[in-house]
Amino acid sequence: MKVLVLGSGVVGVTSAWYLAQQGHEVVVIDRQASAAEETSFANAGQLSFGMSSPWAAPGIPQKAVKWMFQTHAPLKLRPSLNPAQWQFMLSMLANCTEKAYSINKSRMVRVSEYSRQCINNLQAELQLPFEARKQGLLQVFRTQKQIDDAAKDIKVLQEFNVAHKMLNVEECIAREPALARVKHKVVGGLHFPDDQTGDCNLFTKALVERCEQQGVQFKFNTDINALVSDGDKIRGVQTSNGLEVADHVLVCMGSYSPFLLNPVGIRLPVYPIKGYSLTLDVKNDADAPQSTVMDETYKVAITRFDNRIRAAGTAELADFNADLPKARRATIAESVGSLFPEAGNLDKAEFWTGFRPMTPDGTPIIGGTSYKNLWLNTGHGTLGWTMGAGSAKLIADLISGNQPDIDDSGLDVSRYA
Repeated sequence: MKVLVLGSGVVGVTSAWYLAQQGHEVVVIDRQASAAEETSFANAGQLSFGMSSPWAAPGIPQKAVKWMFQTHAPLKLRPSLNPAQWQFMLSMLANCTEKAYSINKSRMVRVSEYSRQCINNLQAELQLPFEARKQGLLQVFRTQKQIDDAAKDIKVLQEFNVAHKMLNVEECIAREPALARVKHKVVGGLHFPDDQTGDCNLFTKALVERCEQQGVQFKFNTDINALVSDGDKIRGVQTSNGLEVADHVLVCMGSYSPFLLNPVGIRLPVYPIKGYSLTLDVKNDADAPQSTVMDETYKVAITRFDNRIRAAGTAELADFNADLPKARRATIAESVGSLFPEAGNLDKAEFWTGFRPMTPDGTPIIGGTSYKNLWLNTGHGTLGWTMGAGSAKLIADLISGNQPDIDDSGLDVSRYA
């Protein structure tokens, strides 16, 4: 069968890989000149399988009110007249209950743990160069309340047998020696030994080469304009280079997916949550993180590559505004500078922003639609890199008619019906 994959971020390219492995003719279409040039370009770099949690959680509405008046807050709102923004916030608010949080987190952990298996298998087979490290992730707590609040997450981790361990300050320093400089700022941590790190952009571009070797065709510099429907099927995709017809169409367009799907009657509750990152060169190895440190206070992930540090965070509701405010840079710099003050020169760091495709419940949308041959793999929020391989293998199996390796219930768009 011929399958069109729309979008060449990490989710689209991994989907193309697994589809090609199952014998399909695969064509990937993207408006950019090469793969991974948007949200997959400079993300946090953390494969945080154990840290997969919904943003919508009990207590978040109260915290959000406090954050509005804080200079360095993890969540920011730029109110607009866009109905999608307000609909997203109301739907997210409805998911801030204990019951919804438990359901949503269990779905996310299910996909993330499967993704860990998939990317491990993929890397064992392909040995892709993306500055990977397998030294775990350390969630750093600066207050006792943060440790207490972690209890609900730990309960779900135990249910899904996700490896984790609570650490005291000395144990945190043993994992990340550079924290010894700021020992007084840390009260404890939660370590995920199976979590990993790596440059998502490098991974995706390397996988493109392997996909091409398997016969996958990439059509870059091509605008995706509309889906062409024919009854209960999609006949093809209208692009800037004409109509592309196929047996199946898979939408992996992140935050832009709703623009394509709304005209054919599919309402996708995906909203662009703006995130920022700083990338800086390592000045002194001993003063830099060795893996990923998640600063719970600022919700900033600080990740080590070979000779670089990537710090990423902030969730901003600002529609598709791509500006780079100095205040957002300052928040991420504050997190990195306070935990790793001698790691690198923050003044020379590269500042970047991208639009994370977030769903109100935090879980990606993976599965079929009301059209027999139209499929979705989108809405991964901050976890596209983490969940990319697992969601790609799952959707490839569903398209191929194979029995999936994991339960796919609650993952497709019908949960919003």
